[in-house]
Amino acid sequence: MNQQTQGTAEHGTRPGPDGCVRNFTVLLSSTPRGARLARLLAVDTLRNWGLPHERASHVIAELAANAATHGRLPGRSFRLTLYVIGSTLRIEVTDTRGDRMPDPQVPDPAAESGRGLVLVEALADRWGVTEGWFPRKTVWAELGFTPPEPASSRCGDIDD
Repeated sequence: MNQQTQGTAEHGTRPGPDGCVRNFTVLLSSTPRGARLARLLAVDTLRNWGLPHERASHVIAELAANAATHGRLPGRSFRLTLYVIGSTLRIEVTDTRGDRMPDPQVPDPAAESGRGLVLVEALADRWGVTEGWFPRKTVWAELGFTPPEPASSRCGDIDD
């Protein structure tokens, strides 16, 4: 991990559609570089899990960019968490600006920004915000997918 990663990536204990553990969480700096790293680490994780990553990468990019831009407090990180329950990928991005809730708006057609949550709404099956312990909030999105065929009967097998 590079200097922008704070903490360590963890794989947790939630079973995926094939009974394997599929859970990933990482703390990242609230910077544009941290937001890019969130997308890259997530895509790599989803590929390793054999799951589709195209829609998820866009949603993660937007949520992480929002955390780094609107949820930023100097010296505070944001957390990216991915986990699979059945045939649903849940993406969670937690930041330390619980006082600033996302407010999706219809952007001006001439505007160069402001479309992030519109994109999340279009790509995710469901999304929302959960208030956490002050001063945190978690913006989450869920994406359904068709579970892949099990490539192996053993959890943890990684194809090189």
